[in-house]
Amino acid sequence: SGSSDPYCVVKVDNEVVARTATVWKSLNPFWGEEYTLRLPRGFHSLTVYVLDEDTIGQDDVIGKVSLSRQQISAEPRGVDSWLSLAPVDPDEEVQGEIHLELQVPKQGHPRVLRCHLIEARDLAPRDLSGTSDPFARVSCCGHTLETAVIKKTRFPHWDEVLEFKLAEGELGEAVLSVEVWDWDIVGKNDFLGRVEFPLETICRDPTKGWFQLLPFPSTAEDHRGQLGALRLAVRLVEDTVLPGPYYQPLIQLLTEPILCPCQPPAGTALAVLEEVTSGESRQDVATKLVKIFLGQGLAVPLLDYLTTRELAKTTDPNTLFRSNSLASKSVEQFMKVVGLPYLHEVLKPVVNRIFEEKKYVELDPGKMELSRSRQVRGGWLGGTRRISFKGSLSEARVRESSLELLKGYLGDIVDAIVGSVEKCPLIMRVAFKQLRRRVEERFPSAQHEEVRYFSISGFLFLRFFAPAILTPKLFSLREQHADPRTGRTLLLLAK
Repeated sequence: SGSSDPYCVVKVDNEVVARTATVWKSLNPFWGEEYTLRLPRGFHSLTVYVLDEDTIGQDDVIGKVSLSRQQISAEPRGVDSWLSLAPVDPDEEVQGEIHLELQVPKQGHPRVLRCHLIEARDLAPRDLSGTSDPFARVSCCGHTLETAVIKKTRFPHWDEVLEFKLAEGELGEAVLSVEVWDWDIVGKNDFLGRVEFPLETICRDPTKGWFQLLPFPSTAEDHRGQLGALRLAVRLVEDTVLPGPYYQPLIQLLTEPILCPCQPPAGTALAVLEEVTSGESRQDVATKLVKIFLGQGLAVPLLDYLTTRELAKTTDPNTLFRSNSLASKSVEQFMKVVGLPYLHEVLKPVVNRIFEEKKYVELDPGKMELSRSRQVRGGWLGGTRRISFKGSLSEARVRESSLELLKGYLGDIVDAIVGSVEKCPLIMRVAFKQLRRRVEERFPSAQHEEVRYFSISGFLFLRFFAPAILTPKLFSLREQHADPRTGRTLLLLAK
């Protein structure tokens, strides 16, 4: 059809840790999905594969973006850019570790290199059974030896010792190579990974331990830009979590202006945080503040403190809470934390119906499909052919039917919201009641009577209900992203 059904798989050191939804029939997919992964300290790389989902047969691999730990760590603010997709070579897709003991005894002539191949773990599955038939191949100084094949496992245990006699003068630049392969009865064996050691190092000190299997050095041509590009934002954060009492001074400092309101507001820790946070970090700061104050039972006073400060700086009520200030971001995060079950109860029935009905909705004449098409069985090859009846629909009819559908969906959404007062979490209602009171105090004149309602609807609709209608997947209302037709309906509804 000239398009793909792309999705992404995220791997850390070749272990699958996440999979995005599939975006159907698109060469320019938008996922907008965010994952927080708790990684082992010694991880090596993060790789994102882009695949094309196929209903029949195996999914096609489009390409990948791979970032080493060093690349991510080198950017304190994280990697955030378009990265070209690289082709995927099966010989480079290795995983797992091998347990070895290597030594060259100091005594004896000729000297003998002893390679004890103990076991391997977490090898890549190369057979349809989801396992492999691994064996190890050891090469040194022009000689090669192999272990036995262990059938149907990704965790082989060989416990074999292979020995190489070393001639004088062979120790200089010589390298010991250990490769792991999947044995196949038909066709060529599949590569599972390799590791190399300078012989000089082994002669000096015995080498023992688990070693990560590596791919063959890449010989792939540069396909930069040919396979497309992936927009990624990746940030590595190393957190050390201490016992609770260590945080008490910080919590006391943050809660001081709320518990002791007599203190001058300009010099408080919260006021300083508000001044020094940039647009990039404000989301993180707001998220952490809301969680800390929820834990202390002080979330409503926190929001009251922040919104009151913003009200004091606002002269034009039409701009109230429109910026991404610390107050706005904190209220937004607060709603997401305490109101997600409520959001699901209100919106899920209507959103599910929109996804299931897949009705055609369009108001823009430039985007309207004004032809009806019908599939007719038969034809020359007994298959399906498409007959199109041009001009059978007018702009007015499409617009009329679209408006009718939108009004129906929107009426159901508004009715669900209006009728959900008792379901709305009490803490959200208390927070908005306090917000309304503060707005009334700041703008008491009759001409600003509606500001008290706009201040609440700005949060409740623009930052809570509307974004969830626009992208239900990001609010866990649906498991998959909408197809283009349903996505257009959701966009018009959100607007």
